[in-house]
Amino acid sequence: MYTVVGVRFKKAGKIYYFDPDDIPLQKGDNVIVETARGIEFGEVVVGPKEVKEEEIVLPLKKVIRKATAKDQQKVEENMEKAKKASEICLEKIKKHGLEMKLVDVEYTFDNNKIIFYFTADGRVDFRELVKDLASVFRTRIELRQIGVRDEAKMIGGLGPCGRALCCKTFLGDFDPVSIRMAKKQNLTLNPCKISGLCGRLMCCLRFECDMYEGVKEELPHAGSKVITDEGAEEVENVNSVKEDILVKFDEDEIKELAAEEDDETEKQKQKD
Repeated sequence: MYTVVGVRFKKAGKIYYFDPDDIPLQKGDNVIVETARGIEFGEVVVGPKEVKEEEIVLPLKKVIRKATAKDQQKVEENMEKAKKASEICLEKIKKHGLEMKLVDVEYTFDNNKIIFYFTADGRVDFRELVKDLASVFRTRIELRQIGVRDEAKMIGGLGPCGRALCCKTFLGDFDPVSIRMAKKQNLTLNPCKISGLCGRLMCCLRFECDMYEGVKEELPHAGSKVITDEGAEEVENVNSVKEDILVKFDEDEIKELAAEEDDETEKQKQKD
């Protein structure tokens, strides 16, 4: 077993495990760690815990130290510098006539590298742009092409539901989403209805699918018979969200009933 802490470098970023190295840490602490990109500033989002060897990638890098107020100030300064770098990069992109959209700019904590994130329809020859940027900033420059889902995660916004995007607020990773998940939730298969701001299938189709499947297992299927106070009746439709059913009593009467089992109503499911 290994003692680890989970660290995030962005609000809804991926969680990486580090060795706390006997430093007393708890959830919410800011720390300085060494990563593949260099020295970075992050937040402990998973307090010290024991994990098995197969749950981590060895060797674990150690937490260097707790972050100080001076470190926090440096992060804020880097964010201001990134805004200015973004303006300069936009000018250079226009100068070189490149078909690319700048999405975000990020300084590493130690200022050893500036990362420019962009989207483009195809491959972009940005060699001259890199040389131009390196001559201005006098440090290592990395241009990283990202996909539309990553772009939405960085920029943020409101989804069709009216809430802030899931990827921006709490999703650390993008899980595969399929049209089959929309079918299981009885959604209209209209691309405009089931697509997010990124133009891809909405992430909520994935993490809400298990809930729908669980509820459907407990409810009778459409077309099956249920026993009510008035006898055996046919289920017309099932509402998984409200967890109730529409029961057809005769040709002109359809009633909405709670699907909970009690002394008065007994569900009788039939196999498909």
